Amino acid sequence: MGDYFLAALGLMLVLEGLLPMLMPQVWRETFIKMVTLKDGQLRFVGLISIVGGLLLIFLSK
Repeated sequence: MGDYFLAALGLMLVLEGLLPMLMPQVWRETFIKMVTLKDGQLRFVGLISIVGGLLLIFLSK
């Protein structure tokens, strides 16, 4: 189980690093927009990310 967790964490870091590496200006603009969102809007974005991730995990099995 620990190996899967480390692999998932590594993959997440690779995917998180792709946008700033390939399109830094787009990443910066997106980050600025995220900072200006209200708490409820950020929570909704987080919820959608969690549901999407769980859906992908479920579909991969």
